[in-house]
Amino acid sequence: MTSRPAQMWTQVVRYVQDRVDGWRSGSPASQRYVAVVLLVLLTLTLVVSSFAYWLAPVGPVFVWLLVGMLLLRFRPLVLVTTWGVVGTVAVAVADAVGPQELDAARVTATITLVVAAALVLLQSSRQRSGLPTLLGESVLSDLRDRLQRQGVVPPLPAGWSSESAMLAADSVGYAGDFLVARLDEEARCLEMILVDVVGKGVAAGTAALQFAGALGGLLGAVPPRRLVAAANDFLLRQESDEAFATAVHVRLDLCSGDYEVLSAGHPPVLRLDRADGGWRVDTARGTALGVTVQAEAEPSRGRLEPGDALMFYTDGVVERPGQDIDAGIEWLRSTATELTGPTGPAGPTGLAGLPRRVLRRVARGDDDRAVLVLHRLPTPDPA
Repeated sequence: MTSRPAQMWTQVVRYVQDRVDGWRSGSPASQRYVAVVLLVLLTLTLVVSSFAYWLAPVGPVFVWLLVGMLLLRFRPLVLVTTWGVVGTVAVAVADAVGPQELDAARVTATITLVVAAALVLLQSSRQRSGLPTLLGESVLSDLRDRLQRQGVVPPLPAGWSSESAMLAADSVGYAGDFLVARLDEEARCLEMILVDVVGKGVAAGTAALQFAGALGGLLGAVPPRRLVAAANDFLLRQESDEAFATAVHVRLDLCSGDYEVLSAGHPPVLRLDRADGGWRVDTARGTALGVTVQAEAEPSRGRLEPGDALMFYTDGVVERPGQDIDAGIEWLRSTATELTGPTGPAGPTGLAGLPRRVLRRVARGDDDRAVLVLHRLPTPDPA
């Protein structure tokens, strides 16, 4: 039987968790609750300060203002900050006209608090999201997690494997490169689209999340050409002049190995022909999305035999300042051949860890980088 103290502790934990969940929702009720708590704490601090300044000087008041900046939106923060500043000044004035002596150190501390409060309000007013600092960070973390979940290929049937790796520009954690994949209910047809949205960092990440949602609803529901056309129309309707992207789409029959690749201004796919152990440049070409009304796309078709693979990547992998992109593609082709050759780390029969191995050899830069490998596993040799 649960003891009474344990039950009370459970109730306290549940109450705190409910308040935290309410704050994370950003609701007006949760903001009022936090503001009231801070106003009570400020009032208690000011009362103690009026009787014993040495016990509660200006420092604790400033701490509550910083907590408010982290937890409150701008309007409730104005109320809390005003109350803290006015109360501190009032206590100082009361001491000056009363029996206590108001020394220079306290005057300096009070002036410093007023300046610091102005800076707190300035910082809060410049939050473009309208959210308090910690809640804004929570929203951005959720954005990053959603983009990372988008880049997971569904479990494939026996005989197939896929691996991917991605690095955001300057390691900020938010990438404009994203993947959307869909496996049909019979686990026969796999469709994937790898997209590189213009820009980098948080700005590209927000655009990528919006674009990924639009593509996720169309992938598998419309033919590939209509999907690319719809993606192009979506970007043309955006207000920004920089709303464009490159993309590569693949549709693969997991029973026969037949595939079709559509490219929209994206760096060409590489195909591994295990018969000769070399990676070749695919011929699919097309116009980037969001540039022209009629985006052109010349598809390529082929069949993956056991041991063959396709490699998809974004331009951050192959572009270098002052270097032609064809040279970067050739570098990637030769690097992949080296890593998957008979003496390469992946060995003659597998491509395990190839995306991560490739990215380790890419110089750190200011563009997002992503690599995905789709591999048809070799047929086991008969015993």
